[in-house]
Amino acid sequence: MSLRQDASLSAVTAGFVAVLISYAGPLAIFFQAAQSAEISTQMMSSWVWAISIGAAVSGIGLSLWLKVPVITAWSAPGTALLVTLFPGLSLNEAVGAYLSAALIVFAVGVSGTFDRLIALIPPGIAAAMMAGILFQFGIGVFTSLENSPALAMGMLTAYLVFKRLFPRYFLALLLLAGIVLTVLLEGASLAGVSWQLASPEPIRPEWTLHATLSLALPLALVSLTGQFLPGMTILRGAGYDAQARPILTITGLVSLPMALFGGITTVVAAITAALCTGKAAHPDPGKRYVAGVANGVFYLLGALFSGSIVLLFTSLPVTFVALLAGLALISAITSNLSAAAAEKGHLEASVITFLATASGVSLFGLGSAFWGVTIGCAAYLILHRPWRVEKELTRQRQAAGTARH
Repeated sequence: MSLRQDASLSAVTAGFVAVLISYAGPLAIFFQAAQSAEISTQMMSSWVWAISIGAAVSGIGLSLWLKVPVITAWSAPGTALLVTLFPGLSLNEAVGAYLSAALIVFAVGVSGTFDRLIALIPPGIAAAMMAGILFQFGIGVFTSLENSPALAMGMLTAYLVFKRLFPRYFLALLLLAGIVLTVLLEGASLAGVSWQLASPEPIRPEWTLHATLSLALPLALVSLTGQFLPGMTILRGAGYDAQARPILTITGLVSLPMALFGGITTVVAAITAALCTGKAAHPDPGKRYVAGVANGVFYLLGALFSGSIVLLFTSLPVTFVALLAGLALISAITSNLSAAAAEKGHLEASVITFLATASGVSLFGLGSAFWGVTIGCAAYLILHRPWRVEKELTRQRQAAGTARH
């Protein structure tokens, strides 16, 4: 099957919504970092161009190659580190740290160690971790009732009606309905948006011990635990037997040239990936890779008009983005909770994982996804003693073999 034959409106819409949420949500962290670094608007445009090109090239290439909806983006938890480090860290030092972090991700990918780590995580724990990550987005639908009750109720009603009558295209219809409601009820206006092409500015890297310890190593660690770990879990949970080695290797390689223009490490998306890997993107899992390709194409457009994209997506109300993300992710929350509950053998450990992840705890620079899966695996080992189960199974197999002889 060709890309043209596999293409569908639902997959293209899923890819667009994923880009919309990335720009309107995690991009806000980039603005905070830019303000801390006291950079110009033109340099900010270069940053957006670099992270968009990195996500576009890696996402399109990997989705077409693996025939899997690989959704890539920039490291959101890594970007949060920048806010606390600037202006004490120079822009040149930051670029040097970006390059070092990209090389670390590339080395982990080539070595294949990440695949072995994923294989050690019980399926119920992994599903509970993802449910915990997405939980806050689902809650956001109902907390929005306090600030914008009419918009929240309108979009919730539209979601239920479209999901019932047009389940394949409900995401596209929800997006259109949400925009109309936002204009009518929230007074959203795009009058201040103008067309501005990208103007990339190269930055000379500088390596220092301070930048390596304070940014490069933490950036690599939070990218692996906070982005690649849940991102790969989403792919596995959606039924894709995708190996981490090619994905980490390609994203690490793509991150290297983008770093020279201010682009932070390219990673596998976690939250937005759930939009493109489920049934909302396409009923046929084999055709959902189109959502990954579409996602990359929209990132290319964002890169080309990075100046305009900064104005466009910041003009949308925060409430609209929260509602759109939460409603679009309800199916993903449902499927992950169902998968966690289906693993009766370690249900309590899965619940602990869900609670720890949903808490949003951040400790030692590591996010709740890392602590959720770590605490959950510890609970699994202590409560359910899998080594004793395996020992008992081995004893029974040996006894059965002896009996046959």
